[in-house]
Amino acid sequence: MRSTESLTVKIFADGADLEGIRSLSQNPLIKGFTTNPTLMRKAGIEDYESFAHQVLSIIPDRPVSFEVFADDFDSMAEQALQIASWGSNVNVKIPITNTKGESSVPLIGRLSAEGVQVNVTAIFTLEQVWNVVEILSPETPAIVSVFAGRVADTGVDPVPMMREAVQILKAKPKAELIWASPRELLNVFQADDVGCHIITVTHDVLAKLGLVGKDLKSYSLETVEMFYRDAKAAGYTIRTDKAVLNDPATDAA
Repeated sequence: MRSTESLTVKIFADGADLEGIRSLSQNPLIKGFTTNPTLMRKAGIEDYESFAHQVLSIIPDRPVSFEVFADDFDSMAEQALQIASWGSNVNVKIPITNTKGESSVPLIGRLSAEGVQVNVTAIFTLEQVWNVVEILSPETPAIVSVFAGRVADTGVDPVPMMREAVQILKAKPKAELIWASPRELLNVFQADDVGCHIITVTHDVLAKLGLVGKDLKSYSLETVEMFYRDAKAAGYTIRTDKAVLNDPATDAA
């Protein structure tokens, strides 16, 4: 039976809800935190830097990733250095390309050489993984985020890709692989099975952790009870023809 106690993959909470982050910070199963501009905008965050410092005041002892949002590489570099200065536990998320499709790999290499702990994000191919790993400084910790969930959304099984990515990262022992954008708790165990170092999990999926190892027969009964309870609460009725129900011809059929 599956259990969270047997996991070797590290679970990072992915979100921008401060109360959710505060609550999850009390959970020893959560080993780090990540966010991005899209999650922040959905959460109504207006002041990027103020939000980041609030998060770091809650999470001073585990890795936290914040993303640059500039589109030209000089501005990305400036933002990256500023974000890195916020704390020794900060990873700076750099997208694998800018919006023009131009590779960020040279910038990633420069930042890594300068000691910035990068989290290279929005990776979808093994070629991108290779390019990043080749340029990373062997002396600086780094994270490589492959969006396995979005790969799966295209109908492609991400498991073989993630298994190979784990092997590629062995060339840089201080670099860790993230299974990013998971869609369900099963992905946590898939990431663990292939030897992935980290998986980022949104707060809504993390809320399902209590289901891990649940007896399926009991879960079946609870589901039936839910359907029955909701139908009763809604006051649903179906008019039946008792004459038809008691018709011997109907029984014979």
